[in-house]
Amino acid sequence: MPGRTNGWWISPAIPTIANVVLAVLWTFSALGGWGDAAFCGEGDQHDAACGTGFVHAVQVSAPLAALAAIVAVTAWSMPSVRRRPDRLDALLTMAAFVWILAEGILFIGGYLAKS
Repeated sequence: MPGRTNGWWISPAIPTIANVVLAVLWTFSALGGWGDAAFCGEGDQHDAACGTGFVHAVQVSAPLAALAAIVAVTAWSMPSVRRRPDRLDALLTMAAFVWILAEGILFIGGYLAKS
């Protein structure tokens, strides 16, 4: 594919799918209750103090999740990036790493809230 300096070609669908999967995982964990249920329990066994701690973890990771979403959408919506495979790869990869960082904050925050 033209524009690739290193000769490797990976379909942009792969990092795009990774970004979508990580976004769905973050959304279900942070906003859908998966993380709260996993770390703080459900129903009668729900620990309210832990739930408050997990909400703080969500609040810390939310700006990173928003940044990752903005970077991924911008990569596909800007023709100057979309038509340059190296730039598209770089931005989609960066967005995936930011999603992973946001997920890590949720995990560590939930673990700390639990203890």
